[in-house]
Amino acid sequence: MKDKIVVVGGYGHVGTTICKQLGEQYPGRAYAAGRSAERAARFSRETGGKVKPLPLDIRNPTDSDVLNDAKLVIMCLDQTDTAFVRSCIRNGTHYIDVSANGAFLTQVERCGREAEAHDATAVLSIGLAPGLTNLLALEASKLLEQVYEIDITIMLGLGDRHGEAAIAWTVDNLNSRFEVIRNNRSVAVKSFTDGRVADFGADFGRKKAYRFPFSDQQTIARTLDVPTVSTRLCFDSGMVTGLAAGLRATGAFGFLNAGRVRQAVISGIGKLHFGDERFAVKVDARGNKGNKDAYVECFLRGIHQSDMTAKVAVSVADALCRTDFPHGVYHIEQLFELDDMRDWLTKEASVEIHLDGNLYSTI
Repeated sequence: MKDKIVVVGGYGHVGTTICKQLGEQYPGRAYAAGRSAERAARFSRETGGKVKPLPLDIRNPTDSDVLNDAKLVIMCLDQTDTAFVRSCIRNGTHYIDVSANGAFLTQVERCGREAEAHDATAVLSIGLAPGLTNLLALEASKLLEQVYEIDITIMLGLGDRHGEAAIAWTVDNLNSRFEVIRNNRSVAVKSFTDGRVADFGADFGRKKAYRFPFSDQQTIARTLDVPTVSTRLCFDSGMVTGLAAGLRATGAFGFLNAGRVRQAVISGIGKLHFGDERFAVKVDARGNKGNKDAYVECFLRGIHQSDMTAKVAVSVADALCRTDFPHGVYHIEQLFELDDMRDWLTKEASVEIHLDGNLYSTI
């Protein structure tokens, strides 16, 4: 009987939160998987055995035998190819991915027919961004008859706890080039350029944010049929955001290509704790409604963005374990709505939706 829930990277920063929550909901069925048998066993003991340890190296094909009993795999690690994902699919194992790498998620999308053939469901864009940003964009698009443009802005608190993998992904993309959709055409842009000011409301005020390669902007352009989409990033400290933009402009981020320098920067940021633990997301959608121009603003505010990612993953995992979904590969906004997250989201964050400057709804 396939009843195991395997969390790959389950003893990492986000994975531990996912495992602990699933261990409470499905005691003895949740497995913290990773290459270190010792770390997995130690974490299992910390949970009182509610989470089981599972030594697993996703690069080793023989380890895919563990999928024979797995109903669901939750992936918390970055991957460069789809070999392990396809192993899950061929075993009829459902799959959830919390990564934000648009190029990789596009590779997984191509496995859709294979997933259908093996009765597997894969759900991508799980977390805060992508994830809740996609669902906020969906809510905005539902209020408009036609959507012209969606701008997503994410503010992260420097006082929050961030896992090493998340920090490494951010550092590695400070100097990146990536594709966005502008007027239905793919256009190359650079990270931490093209700054825009977003108004996060009374609590946080106005912040200048810069382009960053979160995958939501590529995804919702297709899934929600939006001609122009962009995602920008800033920090609660305007000084730090400005410093990053300045370094990008001077080309100084090129030094991050040096391995030792990169690792030193990642370690340094991990030890850096000043500023706020709160995060905020703003989604601005422009379009028309009733033959008139219309404007939707969605606000999401909370604390501990990595915990938010974990809670989205647990919510989707619970749904996949309890309910039958269409087989294939989907992004979160193709199977879920923001209201599906209401029960836990109301306890963890505040959500406001404004239409043409007036409060429309709250969560």
